Amino acid sequence: MRTRAALLALLLLALGVVPLAAQAPTQTTPATADQCITLEDFARAKVGEFPTDWKPRKDAGKSVYRVVEEKGLRFLRAASTGLGIQAAKQLEWDLGAYPMLAWSWRPREFPRGADERDSGTNDSALAVYLLVPYSRLTGPKAVKYIWSARVPVGTHLNSNYGLTQVLVLRTGDPGKDEWVEERVNALADYKKSFGESETPKPAGIAVLTDSDDTKSSAQGDYANFRACRG
Repeated sequence: MRTRAALLALLLLALGVVPLAAQAPTQTTPATADQCITLEDFARAKVGEFPTDWKPRKDAGKSVYRVVEEKGLRFLRAASTGLGIQAAKQLEWDLGAYPMLAWSWRPREFPRGADERDSGTNDSALAVYLLVPYSRLTGPKAVKYIWSARVPVGTHLNSNYGLTQVLVLRTGDPGKDEWVEERVNALADYKKSFGESETPKPAGIAVLTDSDDTKSSAQGDYANFRACRG
């Protein structure tokens, strides 16, 4: 019989999406237990390599994501050329006690002509997922937060036959190579997006920088993933 961890790993690998200003953050030190818990700060990852405790949906994804260090900060850099492959980290936490999902990100290159409202141009420089177990066949349910080149902030889309609910958090080029800190109520977004009242147990987090639909290239950085109290 497969263990629960193995089943969750299969869910993460099955994740697929089908279309329907701040200063540089400091490296996360052990977070205060009563406020935030660290989900990923890449502190133990090897610079220049794909992080070993993450899994790409396809092996080719290992060429897209690598750990980089700048000014003492370690983060995940994504550089996609004609690819659309997620990378995920399997982990669980108490979403009821820590409903807020926080991270830092910055776009470096938007995919040319991208517009997430159109299945033919559904690429994003940056995307972060909250993953929740659902089915071994279809993969997990997910709330996907994106930084879009042109879709207005607040737009709600869906993909993967409704299993992925997409929320636009940022739009357009910030104009400066600066990190932006995000803090969202992932539990509230999940319940509202899927019309559910119960609090799920997360299966993990994922990221996606893709450029396959536009057949172009895209780049973006991710850092300091935390789960925080409301």
